[in-house]
Amino acid sequence: MKVKNSNKHPEYFEAILQLRPASPKLIDFIASEIERRPDVKISKIVDFKTGIDIYLTNQRFARSTLAPMIKRKFDGKLTITKALYGRHRQTNKLIYRATILFRLDEESADEDGDNEKQDE
Repeated sequence: MKVKNSNKHPEYFEAILQLRPASPKLIDFIASEIERRPDVKISKIVDFKTGIDIYLTNQRFARSTLAPMIKRKFDGKLTITKALYGRHRQTNKLIYRATILFRLDEESADEDGDNEKQDE
């Protein structure tokens, strides 16, 4: 996945997509969906031992479109939370950042690993 920059500062994000564990099929699916949307950019990708975090610039896309698509296509548990980030300077509205956690079922994660080994 390529990190794209928008007209906002390079580390701007509204949502974090956490994938635990990160399977190659899941990452490819998410990358293809994000590439189809010109209004969504990846600010940062952080790898962990247990998975991957993808920082996205569009919270509405992450919560309303991408999360349900992931849930339908892959077996796992989806948790969506939001945290208060601050207030908008001009409108005084509250600003939230979303965290979308997708925990892939262990059986599905094991199958992905087995399939990758067979493909080699």
